[in-house]
Amino acid sequence: MSSEQDAIDVILTQWRRERPDLDLSAMGVFARLAQVSRLVESAVEQVFLRHGLRPGEFDVLAALRRSGPPYTLIPSELSEVLMMSRAGMTNRIDRLEAAGLVERSLDPADRRSFRVSLTERGREVIDATLTEHAANLAGLAAKLTEREAGALDAILRGMLRA
Repeated sequence: MSSEQDAIDVILTQWRRERPDLDLSAMGVFARLAQVSRLVESAVEQVFLRHGLRPGEFDVLAALRRSGPPYTLIPSELSEVLMMSRAGMTNRIDRLEAAGLVERSLDPADRRSFRVSLTERGREVIDATLTEHAANLAGLAAKLTEREAGALDAILRGMLRA
């Protein structure tokens, strides 16, 4: 394996030898994308864990924080924003409430429902976590030039639209 080749190049060379009838041009792209995704997920999870959070819990706190003052949403809004089931949302809220990061209160507009709000401690945790998270991601992207980062963003955006 040359210094320019990686393990995926080796795999592709082997497959091209064994299956020259297949178009494998996309395989390298998506294999590398999967590797990058695993690398980013691991680095991101480490930041969250240092702040006592699971990725899903970070998502809930982040949704509340970016909703603006008073940092309050009803569970159905959280479920919609995070694209997850209400049952899964209830479990996350329960864990965050037990940790003192959110609190539930009755919804004055609908006494059958409740609101979820960041506590002061929750706001401190999400602000500290987000600060480190943003720096972590910037560090991961630092190998790219501004132009490369912009091109990659545009490419990925296009793929997600397709």
